[in-house]
Amino acid sequence: QVQLVESGGGLVQAGESLRLSCTLSGNTNEINANAWYRQAPGHQRELVAALTSGGKTTYPSSVAGRFTISRDNPNNTHYLQMTSLKPEDTATYYCYARGGSEYPFRDYWGQGTQVTVSS
Repeated sequence: QVQLVESGGGLVQAGESLRLSCTLSGNTNEINANAWYRQAPGHQRELVAALTSGGKTTYPSSVAGRFTISRDNPNNTHYLQMTSLKPEDTATYYCYARGGSEYPFRDYWGQGTQVTVSS
């Protein structure tokens, strides 16, 4: 099992930056990918950034060039750096980690942290 604890959410103004952190504990050796998702009220949860164990990153067009996912392996922490924030970025952000070496993988989620961007 792996546990994920997020931090760093808050209230910011449009154009400002924010960094989210996600610290993993437990059997972290099984993790082969990390990601961040978000969910706004009335919307489905959506992927905003992903990072494979090999270092490949993926971003949707809505955040590409503004959000950056990174990982600090010795400290079992991954980050989401968000810049040029917009009111439409307001959502609950969840960190995610995928465990296991083959399908079916195991999904691990953080508890969520609120990000609110005022105009």
